Formats: sequence, C-alpha cells, structure tokens
Amino acid sequence: MMQTKSHVKSASQGVALVEFALILPLLLVLTFITTEFGRALYQYNTVTKSVRDAVRYLSVQTPGSDSTVARNLIVHGNPGGTGAPLVIGLSAANVATPTWRSTGSNPQIDVVTVRVTGYRFTPLISGFGGVNFNAFTFSDITASMRVTS
Repeated sequence: MMQTKSHVKSASQGVALVEFALILPLLLVLTFITTEFGRALYQYNTVTKSVRDAVRYLSVQTPGSDSTVARNLIVHGNPGGTGAPLVIGLSAANVATPTWRSTGSNPQIDVVTVRVTGYRFTPLISGFGGVNFNAFTFSDITASMRVTS
C-alpha cells in the first residue's frame, strides 16, 4: 500500500503539532522565569541608582542635616516625595537613617552612608506549570561618599 504525498505531509504536520504541544509548557516556564529575573534586576538597579543619587545629594549638605529629601529621592525619585514609588513595594520604611562619620585627623574626612534594607521583590506571577516563583528580599543596598562641605 503506497502513501500519497498529501497523506505523508498531513501526518508530519500532526506530529509537529503534538511536539509543539509537549514543549509549549516548558517554553512558557522559561519565558516567565526570564521575565521575572529581568524585572528583579531592573528593580535592583533602580534602587541602587536612587541610593547613589541620595548619597550624592547628602555629600554636599552639612553633616547630620535633615535626610527627608534623601529619603524622598530614594523612594520617589524626586526631592518633594511626590508620585508613586520608583519600584513596587519600596517605602520610606526601607530607608535607614543616613550615617555620618569622620575619619582621620589632618585632614578630617567626613563620609555619609545611605542604606536601603529589607526591600522585598515580589514576582507578578506566583507560579506556573509546577514551578513556584517566590518573593525574596534583596541584601542591603548601600552607597557611601565623601562629604565636600
């Protein structure tokens, strides 16, 4: 019994469809993992940049000055503290009070340190296909800079 070309083509299309159906869940899981990893990296970089901006602002202020503007820069990205937080879940409670320290004697060098602690990344998707995407807490994000005043 001979098979015609159209019968062989039809059977191979069916096999391709079955193979695609078997591999689709794995491709979706890999896509979601990649997306969530990218979001976590983006949020970490955003918080790191805002901490650097805040410590840069404080480095030209008088040591021990009010840190409200720096806290607003970290959380909202502007000195007034208006608008939504830069990243989901970041609040003023995550920003520790800046520390000022002096080292050396001649000349004395003042250094300010800003720290974000306990920032928790929460994935948009909690799980898919038997793979759980758990929320996790970043380690402290810190920046220090010499005070110029």
